[in-house]
Amino acid sequence: MSDHAAEHDSTYHPNPGYDGPTQDEHFGEASDGKIGMWIFLLTDAMSFSGFLLAYAILRAGSANWPINNDHGHPRLGIPFTAFMTFVLICSSVTMVLALAAAQNKDRKGLLTWLGATILGGAFFLGGQVYEYSHLIHEGLVFNKDHMMSTFFSVTGFHGMHVFTGVTYLTVIWCQAAFQGKYSNGDYNNVEIVGLFWHFVDLVWILVFTFIYLV
Repeated sequence: MSDHAAEHDSTYHPNPGYDGPTQDEHFGEASDGKIGMWIFLLTDAMSFSGFLLAYAILRAGSANWPINNDHGHPRLGIPFTAFMTFVLICSSVTMVLALAAAQNKDRKGLLTWLGATILGGAFFLGGQVYEYSHLIHEGLVFNKDHMMSTFFSVTGFHGMHVFTGVTYLTVIWCQAAFQGKYSNGDYNNVEIVGLFWHFVDLVWILVFTFIYLV
């Protein structure tokens, strides 16, 4: 390719095996992986929207929504779940710091903040298991009533995403720790997993608001 042609080809790169971001004058810089993740998150957002819409329809059509248990106490422990939510939000902050460390070629910082993000996600999963076991102990299981069927469907679907995110982050951490990746300017995969993790955190804020608070 001539120099003149290269100037007019916004996606041209001299290395045929180059797999990093490409530059487009209209859309900016984005790797194939990042575009793929955005498309996945868009479709995933539709799935969560469907769950929350079903919850809203069931609750609006119920004359006696079972909020309290037989003893008059709330079935869902808001203070504990609020703390879980706080930890999950903090894990988004540590994810931002992990990406910044990768961009600055700070391997120690990358491993530290990725590890903190993983711990935050693991804590959230542990809290969800504790909450599920508590509800099941009270005899509240899937399809018991409208509230519990929607509760387990929405929070379980989100919990699956958190578990996937923790696994994804752990793979990235292991690659950074044992293969020396992502701290030499090749931080694209860290940015991609960060997109997924921020999405998971944002969705939980909506779930917590609609199911626990509203």
